[in-house]
Amino acid sequence: MDYQFKDIEQKWQQFWADNKTFKAENTTSKPKYYVLDMFPYPSGAGLHVGHPLGYIASDIFARYKRLKGFNVLHPMGYDSFGLPAEQYAIQTGQHPSVTTEANIATYRRQLDQIGFSFDWDREVRTSSPDYYKWTQWIFMQLFNSWYNKDADKAENIAKLVEHFENKGSAGINAVSDEEVLSFSAGEWKAFNLQEQQAELLKYRLTYLRESTVNWCAALGTVLANDEVKDGFSERGGYPVEQKKMMQWSMRITAYAQRLLEGLDTIDWPEPLKEMQRNWIGKSVGASVRFPLDKTTHLSQLTTNYIEVFTTRVDTIFGVSFLVIAPEHELVAEWTTPEQKADIDAYITQTKKKSELDRMADTKTVSGAFTGSYVTNPLNGAQIPVWIADYVLAGYGTGAVMAVPSGDQRDYLFAKHFNLPIIPIIDIQNIEVEADPTKEGKYINSDFINGLSYKEATAAVVAKLEELNLGKAKVNFRMRDAIFGRQRYWGEPVPVYFKGGLPYLIEEEHLPLLLPEIDKYLPTESGEPPLGRATGWKHEHGEYELSTMPGWAGSSWYWYRYMDAHNDKEFASREAIEYWKDVDLYIGGSEHATGHLLYSRFWNKFLKDIGKVVEEEPFKKLINQGMIQGRSNFVYRLIDDEGKGTNTFVSHGLIKDHKTSPLHVDVNIVENEILNLNKFKAWREDFADAEFILENGKYICGVEVEKMSKSKFNVVNPDDLISRYGADTLRMYEMFLGPLEQSKPWNTNGIEGVFKFLRKFWKLFHDADFNFNVSNEAPTKAELKSLHKIIQKVEQDIERFSFNTSVSSFMIAVNELTDLKCNKRAILQDLVITLAPYAPHISEELWTLLGNPAGSISTAAYPKFNPAYLVEDEFSYPVSFNGKMKTNVSLSLTMEAADIEAAILANADVQKYLDGKTPKKVIVVKGRIVNIVI
Repeated sequence: MDYQFKDIEQKWQQFWADNKTFKAENTTSKPKYYVLDMFPYPSGAGLHVGHPLGYIASDIFARYKRLKGFNVLHPMGYDSFGLPAEQYAIQTGQHPSVTTEANIATYRRQLDQIGFSFDWDREVRTSSPDYYKWTQWIFMQLFNSWYNKDADKAENIAKLVEHFENKGSAGINAVSDEEVLSFSAGEWKAFNLQEQQAELLKYRLTYLRESTVNWCAALGTVLANDEVKDGFSERGGYPVEQKKMMQWSMRITAYAQRLLEGLDTIDWPEPLKEMQRNWIGKSVGASVRFPLDKTTHLSQLTTNYIEVFTTRVDTIFGVSFLVIAPEHELVAEWTTPEQKADIDAYITQTKKKSELDRMADTKTVSGAFTGSYVTNPLNGAQIPVWIADYVLAGYGTGAVMAVPSGDQRDYLFAKHFNLPIIPIIDIQNIEVEADPTKEGKYINSDFINGLSYKEATAAVVAKLEELNLGKAKVNFRMRDAIFGRQRYWGEPVPVYFKGGLPYLIEEEHLPLLLPEIDKYLPTESGEPPLGRATGWKHEHGEYELSTMPGWAGSSWYWYRYMDAHNDKEFASREAIEYWKDVDLYIGGSEHATGHLLYSRFWNKFLKDIGKVVEEEPFKKLINQGMIQGRSNFVYRLIDDEGKGTNTFVSHGLIKDHKTSPLHVDVNIVENEILNLNKFKAWREDFADAEFILENGKYICGVEVEKMSKSKFNVVNPDDLISRYGADTLRMYEMFLGPLEQSKPWNTNGIEGVFKFLRKFWKLFHDADFNFNVSNEAPTKAELKSLHKIIQKVEQDIERFSFNTSVSSFMIAVNELTDLKCNKRAILQDLVITLAPYAPHISEELWTLLGNPAGSISTAAYPKFNPAYLVEDEFSYPVSFNGKMKTNVSLSLTMEAADIEAAILANADVQKYLDGKTPKKVIVVKGRIVNIVI
């Protein structure tokens, strides 16, 4: 029977499910290997062909590792809390869990039909109460912890309380809010419970504070920076503004140095590690206080100075103005009445931009003068205070000392607003732009004139410390992570409020379940949707109405896979000590400063409190490239009046006509040829379409773009699997190019991979497709062909070069076909070698070879024998009077005289000689034999 891929694939997918073939054990003598994919958000659209790329690669590696004798954990689950399900709930009134469940069913069906070797017994869903119970539990541990700088780790808040009770605040070296109190042990004990809890909140690793956030009124929630583009929400395109709100935050900044150092210990792509280094943004510099100038008269001041952080304190004498962020807490009170209208207008304008947009826009110059002045702490010079959107409230102190001669943004600002530009180094050239040089000697700089950079920096810091107006400081660009969304479909925060302060619910009451509500919109008074719940409150106060952000559940999920059904803890100590960490993690680089950073943060925290054993969660990370869409276009003919007609011009003829391009569904195009009948049926308005053809065909245009429904270039894997099978899809996705590189999808080449699998099937069958495998001993040529592919596949998989393996398989099968090989000794090892790539056909042939069903998954990967690749024979081309007629294989050890004798004795050579005696025989050892007659 010919290769019946549909029957074969359905058969083995059912077998794997029934027999739990890929179930991983938590106790085994085998070495462990943990292969993980970044788990998906189950959208309603399901998978397109770009989504499985990383999953196929990880599955090949997981299957290969099983063949190499490892106990492989290869799980899958769903990041199932999220905005899309909630938006659909708002529109339809349907509970988000209903659409989420339906979407997961679609994903599961699609994943199963691609033949992944997942251990489905360990499936997790972040929206399931038995999962988010432990997300809430981790939040509680963070709330009950503080970061001890002396120990360089998180510790239980009880240890901090004990210190306060015995010694007061003296000697505490903690990561905390800036405005912590100084008190004695007696004063601490005299505080009432509310006062003590208010102070402890300044130290907790998760805490409440007023933060500047991306507020989207239309969606009714705060958005992360990566959810905002050009001042609009990525989902829905709604306006987003910067707004101050009381928000839960997490002190990821406490781990900044450890997050930085940890990058040197893990095998991740260097560009991704550099993204994290830049995001963390370690800077060594100084903090400086600029006192309010006495000529500025303001009332009700809470602070009479502005503090800045700078990495170039040596340039302090070049400061000609100060810039503070528009959302800086001092803006309102430092703005004079005369400037209030300008400042308010500028703040309104700034709210329309996201922080990412503000950082990226280096060309636009804008700002507003507050009307206030400060003085330079070292020379008393009067300095105006401006606001500008190129300064962010969350970075440093939200204020910068502007040195136009040394910083290009400051230079452009000074030029635009006609502010002084003071040269401070004798070799600076500031005629057309800023010059940030550290070379030369200082000028116009008081007591550091004539000094070098290092000398000047040390002298300025010493002077500032002497005046108590500054000090040396290490700063990080990274800010504490906002930990809240004003949405329904997320984890409830296990907190209630009493006297305006948060308290944890009792641990035995976990999980705190999402309540039922009438609709999924904010309340009429502006509270989050949870404010609609009736009777949902703690006995001592009101529950928190915000839910956790999308990154909460994904910041620890790999541990739940280790022990997915444990109802006593998030994973047992035994399971964690066995699996330890993820050996191979595959996912997108777009998560560099989100999920991957937050995961490392939570992992380090769990290590600090003794719950996990590894400092870093993911040993090796690979970023798969994106499969881009391959769009097709038809060309609408434009009439003389400039209107579109219903006539379409083939691509090769558009130069002769006035046309307008339209995207067309790629699924009705094959090899760029449009199916005219399907096009007419595709859209009602095209039913009477007419065509100007070339050579009787309509040729479409082509362009590589992002794969999306709006461009009609989405290719559904269901369609390809139905037509060619899952094994073909798996191999073809690998064949498209290197895993890490982005590449355009092109269905045109898939036929070649399908033909390869049919050719592979034929090796095991005769011309009538009867199974026909011989037990004869293999030839040297057959063994050479086999061991070439054994070595090649092993090398390729180990270095994740899957695309080159597919090419090599094709070469090997062609060679064995030419050799008419049907030897069991060759084909059995070849089946094992192919199994990670094309598991269904391999399972079927494995059983046809007489092996127990399913046992190929635990078979041993064939051992490569280099001896079979040693060239000990050469096929000599034999020419007669310079014309090649035949080949004769001889040992490479033979000398010229023996070669000549063997050639002349060969039956084919004798046939061509036809009884004639050669005049001359020319032998070039290892190259050629030429007979002159």
